[in-house]
Amino acid sequence: MLDHMKYLKAANEVARNARERGNTPFGAVLVDENGNILMEQGNAERDLHDRTAHAERMLATRASQAYEPSFLWKCTLYTTFEPCCMCTGAIYWSNIGHIVYGLTEKDLLKLTGSDEKNPTFDISCRTILAAGQKDIAVEGPFPELKEAVEEVHRGYWNPEN
Repeated sequence: MLDHMKYLKAANEVARNARERGNTPFGAVLVDENGNILMEQGNAERDLHDRTAHAERMLATRASQAYEPSFLWKCTLYTTFEPCCMCTGAIYWSNIGHIVYGLTEKDLLKLTGSDEKNPTFDISCRTILAAGQKDIAVEGPFPELKEAVEEVHRGYWNPEN
């Protein structure tokens, strides 16, 4: 069994690095069935001038280019926040078989509020995946990471508040 806390903390460090580069503070890592981190990805919308450059979507795209679907089915994507509907779709189509996230979309919405940089959808990745034909495993949230994940976001959203 993989150490979920270890990889969620690694994803949070990727999010911290994304923020330091001027991107929104989200991060994801792809882990194989043996616990090897294969890829890391932070949000890159500013770097790429692409508002769809979410960490999870970018990681799923890169993974689907690098690995066969049968291999990815045995991998886990760890992410700081529950994947949005766009990212969940990318994970689904890339054939990554397991998602583990730190905090929920609802938690994210509480942080971002009406900030135009992140008009958060209020829909669970589980709801989106239930409409598909693949049995992708989902684990999360992990409330014990709340403080560490939120710390990376502190002062970023609606800074006037």
